[in-house]
Amino acid sequence: MTPRRKRKIRTGRVISNRMQKTVVVAVERLIQHPRYKRMVKRTDKLYVHDGKEECKIGDKIQVMETRPLSRLKRWRVVSVLEKAE
Repeated sequence: MTPRRKRKIRTGRVISNRMQKTVVVAVERLIQHPRYKRMVKRTDKLYVHDGKEECKIGDKIQVMETRPLSRLKRWRVVSVLEKAE
């Protein structure tokens, strides 16, 4: 049996949970501006599979890369790090 390749893991906040078994997660990262050399915040929206439907808006979760589950979903929930109040 061959070992699986290292999968990407990201941490972000849930911004939408209106779909069935799917949540939208905003992942922020800092990059350096090519000309001005200032740090700029960039936000990526990831469509994440939430089979148990446990994530609520505002939760901080950890997600892992997986095989394509639908047209947009390429990630799945690993754990809920912090619940929203």
